Amino acid sequence: MADETGTEAAAEITLPPPPAEGKKGAPGAPAWMATFADLVTLLMCFFVLLFAMSTTQQETYKELVQSLRSALGSQAVPESGTREGLTMHAVPSEEPSENQQIDELGGMIEKEMEEIVSEIRELVLFNKLGGEVSVTKTEDGVVITMSDLLLFAQGGTQLSGKGLDILQKVASVLSKLAYQVKIKGHTDSEPISSAYFPSNWELSSARASTVVRLLVQNGVPPKFISAEGYAQYHPVATNDTAQGRARNRRVEIVYERDSIARQFSGLKSP
Repeated sequence: MADETGTEAAAEITLPPPPAEGKKGAPGAPAWMATFADLVTLLMCFFVLLFAMSTTQQETYKELVQSLRSALGSQAVPESGTREGLTMHAVPSEEPSENQQIDELGGMIEKEMEEIVSEIRELVLFNKLGGEVSVTKTEDGVVITMSDLLLFAQGGTQLSGKGLDILQKVASVLSKLAYQVKIKGHTDSEPISSAYFPSNWELSSARASTVVRLLVQNGVPPKFISAEGYAQYHPVATNDTAQGRARNRRVEIVYERDSIARQFSGLKSP
């Protein structure tokens, strides 16, 4: 009985036989895969860290720089890196730069000039004054040109009925503008000599003054307006033909770019 019990116990703890020769063991990953997986994990962490550093918020970055400057002094924080390949970009300023202010001012002036031109052109089209009133935007400003045939009798300074009506409509536009405006009178080269007008100087100045008075009466602030006479010395066409002389006899209403710029600069200054 003792022998049989020992035999049974020995049989119970017998190990399984080794696999038969020629048969492979259970399938599994090769040993190098563990090292490769660790490397990929490290690379992923590295790129996540780079991405997080590259998307630092601007406000946080500025606070960091200000803190460093207050602790170390403004001269201790370099504007560029001290090592090759390291660059510290300047912190954007809260105040716009001088160039940005100039560009912004120039854009405001251009927009205002275009609006003046647009309103006058609309007035010209509505009243069918294509050959008698014109408006142009130049490098110097906005120039509204009116023929003397529309405004005055030949050689005189009294406004015609049609000229009076058109100037009143022009005044309704100009009265909204708080810019310096110059009224310039021009004549052709034909000489004039009378008790009232010894020369074209007096005639051109008187016509400009007549237009000034009418505009002021219709709402244009007098402190913004002036009259100038140029006689025949600023022609826009030849004086050798009747058509050329007719073009030279004109009154110009001029809003100079500089005057608009001064007004906008005053509005923008504290």
